[in-house]
Amino acid sequence: MNNYLTKILEHTRQSIEQLQFYSDPEASQRYREIKSLKNALSHPHIDIIAEVKRSSPSQGDFADIDDPIALVQQYAEGGASAISVLTNEVGFKGTIRDLQQVSQALRDSPIAVLRKDFIIDPLQILESFHYGADALLLIVSISKKNTELLLKVCHQYGLQALVEVHNREELDYALSIGADIIGINNRDLNTFSVDVNLGLTLKPHIPEHVITVAESGISDHVIAKRYIDAGFDALLIGETLVKSDHPQQMIKSIKQHEYLR
Repeated sequence: MNNYLTKILEHTRQSIEQLQFYSDPEASQRYREIKSLKNALSHPHIDIIAEVKRSSPSQGDFADIDDPIALVQQYAEGGASAISVLTNEVGFKGTIRDLQQVSQALRDSPIAVLRKDFIIDPLQILESFHYGADALLLIVSISKKNTELLLKVCHQYGLQALVEVHNREELDYALSIGADIIGINNRDLNTFSVDVNLGLTLKPHIPEHVITVAESGISDHVIAKRYIDAGFDALLIGETLVKSDHPQQMIKSIKQHEYLR
């Protein structure tokens, strides 16, 4: 495990120690309406998960996002089906406040909100619910065999999970625990290198009823088209969009030139 990832996980564990929430799944589900990420990513056309992302351990700072709501409004105008909000502070300069603001701004919208962080403890799931997430990212390589428990806790609170994998072994495990939304991350979390062919290699091993999301390395329309042609249901795009002067137009152009399958 590299130094960046070790530092991020150490900070995550310290943050969890400070979390205190009253846990009652049934009462919590009456607290607010939760949108279905699976439904949001089940259209006949390609769906886009647009991300609020300021920085990364591999690239450093690449976007000053003082007002995440303004960015999200552009994403919505472009036709994004879901919004991913990075809440990790150490590696990505995100905050839980970003999640709260975005969720409140999209309260009356059909657009689902995904919390993207390093989720390793059930308390983080309750925190995510409290701040308005509809779904969470669960990374198999991080949570390992604890992923099954975390997935069950998500469902207890009415939340869905995008279960992220990086190889065939993790994919088979994700399928065995009943993950119905699977993200293939082309980025190796240990080296932060990207292999855009990884998703194309793993996609044939995923049943058709499972929603499949391509993550990382989608830097242009050519790469996007490769995933669309391979049968992916959705693309999660972060850095490319936040660096763009016209993210809404980029989303529209990807959706309009998708070459319907």
